[in-house]
Amino acid sequence: MTETVDILGLGFEAFFAASGLGAGKRRNLRAAYRAAFGDGRWEPGRYLSRADAEALSPRFRVGLLEPVRVASEDGEYGPTSKAVFRLDDGLAVESVRIPQPGGGATLCLSSQVGCRMGCAFCETGRAGLSRNLSAGEIVAQAVTARVALGWDFSNVVFMGMGEPLDNFDGLAGALAALFDQSAIGLAQERVTVCTVGLPDGVARLKGLGYRRLGLSVSLNAPDDAVRSALMPVGRAHGLGELAEALAAYPSRRNFALGVNYCLIPGVNDGPGAADGVAAFVRAAGRALVNVIPYNPGPAPIGRAPTEPEIDAFMASLAERGLEARVRAPRGRGLAAACGQLGGPDAAPGVR
Repeated sequence: MTETVDILGLGFEAFFAASGLGAGKRRNLRAAYRAAFGDGRWEPGRYLSRADAEALSPRFRVGLLEPVRVASEDGEYGPTSKAVFRLDDGLAVESVRIPQPGGGATLCLSSQVGCRMGCAFCETGRAGLSRNLSAGEIVAQAVTARVALGWDFSNVVFMGMGEPLDNFDGLAGALAALFDQSAIGLAQERVTVCTVGLPDGVARLKGLGYRRLGLSVSLNAPDDAVRSALMPVGRAHGLGELAEALAAYPSRRNFALGVNYCLIPGVNDGPGAADGVAAFVRAAGRALVNVIPYNPGPAPIGRAPTEPEIDAFMASLAERGLEARVRAPRGRGLAAACGQLGGPDAAPGVR
């Protein structure tokens, strides 16, 4: 029996080619495709002839996910919400809706079940990698969030479970659907890919040709020694190699790389830390440093920084001419904050 193809993992051009229909039926097929993303239903009979619909119906599907747990936590800009979605094989992934100042919301998507990067401060990597998500499963988080949960969002960030560039094929397919105006229809500048820093993956991402796609990197340390202790990827790719790959990525005049720094007192905030961040930024190019206060999980490697410690670190960055902001923790009570997804309450599976 031929396996059905998940429409959610295809841009329209790929879907049209896979349908085998002629150019004269393109408009009606686009309407069926648009409806699949809009209301989560695959009903070609509403738009195509009976013969075409009967031929296409068994070949394609809309792979919505099953929400098994949804929780919210009030905050300054509105509620932060986390959803646990069950996949067809019983494993689970998590997505988070984060309200933004001034209105709108960002949807944080997962790209893998678990993660093999093994960062010491992140709960997702503690259980290792179970598997990659397909492009359809990645996009299904966004479609299910809209259709089943009523979540609105204007931005998407790949900062959920998994390392996006470690699942490049899934990421590339998902981006095609996210940007397709007949599918999710987001502008490129409203999507950001966050990576631990895989130089080859950064080069491949640039090769996709999305000139306005955002990129952010998890730095989290001022030098190779500290970074390698926190992030095993640092043992394979030093900061010099990473900065070189990032410097080659910007493809528009106003591009600013996101540099994420998880601030852990006594670990990566010592003397010279700001100098190390400044040196990396000089090598990588124009950047905005996002200082993320550490969110301790069930097996913490430190404590959350105090307000005076955060202020002192921010002041040291400012003294070195760096543009920086504090990313206020949101969703800590839900285990939905940075570094907390995929904890023992949900991942790697919900049975």
